[in-house]
Order: sequence, then C-alpha cells, then structure tokens
Amino acid sequence: MSCLKFRSITTFFTQSQHNPNSKPPAYLEFRSSTPFILFTVCLAIFTDILFYGLIVPVIPFSLSEQVGLPENKVQHWTAILLACYNAALFLGSPVAGFYADRTQSRRWPFILGLIALCASTLLLCLGKTIVLLVIGRILQGLSAAIVWSVGLALLVDTIGKDIGYAMGYVNIAMSVGLLISPVIGGAVYASAGYYAVYYIAFAVIVCDIALRLVLIEKKVARQWPSGHETETVGVTTPDADSVTRERPEPDERQHAGTRSEKRVEAGDGPAASPSPTGGGSGSDANSPGARLTTAHPHRELFKMRRILAVLLGTVIQAAIVFAFDTVVPLYVKDTFQWNSTAAGLIFICVMVPGFASPLTGMLADRYGARWLSLAGFALSVPPLVCLRFVTSNTLGHKVLMCAMLALLGGTLISLATTPIMAELTYAIEDREAKQPGVWGKKGVYGIAYGLWTMAFALGGTVGSIMAGYINAGPGWGTTTWSFAIWAVVGVFVSLGLGSKRRKKPNARDSPVPTDDGGVVDRQLGQAV
Repeated sequence: MSCLKFRSITTFFTQSQHNPNSKPPAYLEFRSSTPFILFTVCLAIFTDILFYGLIVPVIPFSLSEQVGLPENKVQHWTAILLACYNAALFLGSPVAGFYADRTQSRRWPFILGLIALCASTLLLCLGKTIVLLVIGRILQGLSAAIVWSVGLALLVDTIGKDIGYAMGYVNIAMSVGLLISPVIGGAVYASAGYYAVYYIAFAVIVCDIALRLVLIEKKVARQWPSGHETETVGVTTPDADSVTRERPEPDERQHAGTRSEKRVEAGDGPAASPSPTGGGSGSDANSPGARLTTAHPHRELFKMRRILAVLLGTVIQAAIVFAFDTVVPLYVKDTFQWNSTAAGLIFICVMVPGFASPLTGMLADRYGARWLSLAGFALSVPPLVCLRFVTSNTLGHKVLMCAMLALLGGTLISLATTPIMAELTYAIEDREAKQPGVWGKKGVYGIAYGLWTMAFALGGTVGSIMAGYINAGPGWGTTTWSFAIWAVVGVFVSLGLGSKRRKKPNARDSPVPTDDGGVVDRQLGQAV
C-alpha cells in the first residue's frame, strides 16, 4: 500500500508513466485542459508583475527602516535595486527560453521560476542588508525571465491556431498586474504596515504554486490516451483541437524533410524549397544554407524581418507604458492634489479598455497583426499629444486626463500590443510552412518569447528613465509629445509585421510521408 502511495505521489510530481498499465493522474483531463493551462500561465504572469509593482512603493522604506540607510542614499540604492531586476530579466530571458527549447518538458523550468520567486520574496521581505536585497531583486528578475519565456512558449504549445485570442488574456493579466500593484502596495503599507504588503504577495504565490504543480502539459497527458483524445481543447473552435493535438511532432517534420531531400536527389520529383532567409527564391533543399538553418535554427530568427519588427515594436510599446506608469501618479498628485491612492486609481481608465484584448487577438488570428498594430500605434498619437493640455486642477482637465488615458488603454495596450505578441507565433509558423524542418526538432518558441521578454524589459527600462528625466527637466508637455513621437515610429515598425496569417492545413487531412518515398492517407490508413 505504501509503495502504491509513493508511486502515486511520484507520478503526480514527475508526470511520468511508470508502465503501460499505470493509471492516469487524477483529474487528468481538467489538469491538461486548455482553459486551465491558459489560466495558470496568466496567473503566473500576473503574480510576477503584481509582486514587482507591489513592493515598488515599499522599497524606499525598506532601505531606510529595515536596512538603516541614511536618507541621502535611499534614492541611489532604489535605482540600483531596480537596475538589478531589469538586468536579470534582460539577460535571463533568452537563456531561459533557450533552456526551455532544450528540455523535454516546459513544466520543470516553469517550476524553477516559481522557486526563484519564492526565494526572492523571502529575501526581500526578511532581508536586513543591502546584499540580501540585491540578491532578492536578481532572483526576482530571473523568475520573471523564466515565467515569461517558458510560460508563453507553453501557451503556444497548448493553444494552436488561436494564439492571438490567448495572448489577449495574457495582455489583460499583464496590464492589470502592472497598473494596480503600486496602488495596492502603497495603500496596504500606509494602513497596515510593511509586512502586510508581503502577506498579499505570499497569498497570491500560494495559489500560483498550487496551479503550477497540478498542471499537466498536453504532450505529457497523451501518455494516457483513454478519455483524453476525445477532449475538445480549442479555445474558441473545435478546429483548434485537430490543429494542436494531431499535427506532426517537430521530429516527424524533420524526418519528413529529410526524406523529401532524398527523393529530390534520386530525381523522383521536383521540390524547390524557399530560401532559408525567407526570401522565397527557389533554392534547393540540399543547399548549404538550408542545412545550416536546420543545424542552427535560433540564428534564423534574427534574419526574419517580422521577428525584428516584433522586437522593436515591443520596445516602443513597453517604453510608452512604463513611462506613464512612472510619471502619471506623481503628476496628478502635484496637479490635482490627489493622495497616492487616488493617483493610482486613475489607471483604471487605462485598464478597463484593455479587457477588449481577447477580441483584438481574435481579429489578429484571422487577419494578421500588421494593420491592427499599425492602427493601434496611429490612434494612440492623438491622446498622447492631447495629454499635454492637462495643466490645471479643474474638472475639465481631470475629465480630459481620464478620457485620454482610456483611449490609450484601448489603442496602445489592446489594439497594438496583443497582435505584436501573437505575431511571433505567426511568423514562426509561416516560416515552418514555407520550409518544413527549418526550426529543428525542438522548435524555437522558447527562445523567441525569451527575446520578446528581453525587448519588453529594455523598453520598460528606457521608457522609465527617459520619462523621469524629461518630466523633471522640460516638464509634462514635453514628456507627452516625446512619447507621441515613439508611437509614430511604432506605426512604421508595424509595416514590417505580417499582413495576413497563412492558413495552416489540418494535420488530420495531410498525408504522412513513408520511408520508401510514398505517403499514407491519415484517414484511410492506406498508401496513396
């Protein structure tokens, strides 16, 4: 009996099938369902950003009261701690993504990120020396790097063709966490004290721990086929099930590409393949460039115009969001004489329109990312310019501020950001359709979203620093139109995105290549 219990516990944590007759884990279908995985990833991202913003108003008091720094050094070390987080996030994201692409399961890197988050929370809560706080912020940045890179790659593995719709929910989790966390942190600290802020963080982390431990990846769940193969796992349509569950594994596509090359050498048929750089010129599949892209698939990402446009667009979007997250609370506090709670609540104007992000993602899934993102950046220029007219403590100026922030929430956060996040997947899928096997057996989703996270961290850092200096120097009016120029640049960058998403063939209907050069119909199970 004890042996059986031990084996059940082992199966729960390792998610491995000890023998062909072993029972599936409890609640397998629910734990590997698309809605549950989507919710788990969104909560992980929300937890990471919530904890980041929650302690922002607390860190200065922690340095002065917990560590005992003199007041003239608090600002200096606050900036250093922020830089430690951003540096760890910037450098750790591509490493975490690369590691995720090389592991058999995305779940274990996901849990490693959770361990780093727990350690950083304890260090930041209990640390009474500068060294412990620095280590805590570095671990927090590494945790964020793992959560974003691995979590988004896991989401792509799970969702299939409706990735834009799913990224809409990720965008909501990101925006809500970023905008409300400083408000909660400041209000709780003012009313209940230092440790109460961390009690909230620990409560959310406990929920995050529970969900990440019970999550089962779909490819792991298929070890126990009974009952699970008939599950409808699509987010919005049943077609997502067939696309996600039955498409060939990367190694199968790789072997299929190899067999195709052999048939071309034997003269069995023409098979002109697009060039590995995506130019579409009819270079032979056996050319040195084609073999090189399969051997080093990650390098190919940097040669794709669409990937570079995504990264630059992400830098621009993150810079604008973090810039206003930095200066708006201080500006409304000084201009309207609001307290810190009211200054934070103004971000509700930005947050509410962002709930339309899943709808924007659905449109991106159907029509591509280019024109939606372009419209989002273009429509965000007028409110960014008009914010400079908010200058006095009157009802009209307060209404103008809220209205312009609401427009930014609908245009910049929902309309521009969601398609950009999904475009990474679109670009990778389109390249795979043009040149099967180009991404190798493991794929590149981990490193791709690692690069996206790195760009997001870079943009947030540049935006915050730039906004702080401009607002302290030339003033509020210059700050707003400066970032309106950034949005104009985003319009031109969006032209490099994909204009229309390539329709992926249903894997259920596509023939499977055989070793002898023939193909087998999937539905008939016969050679054709």
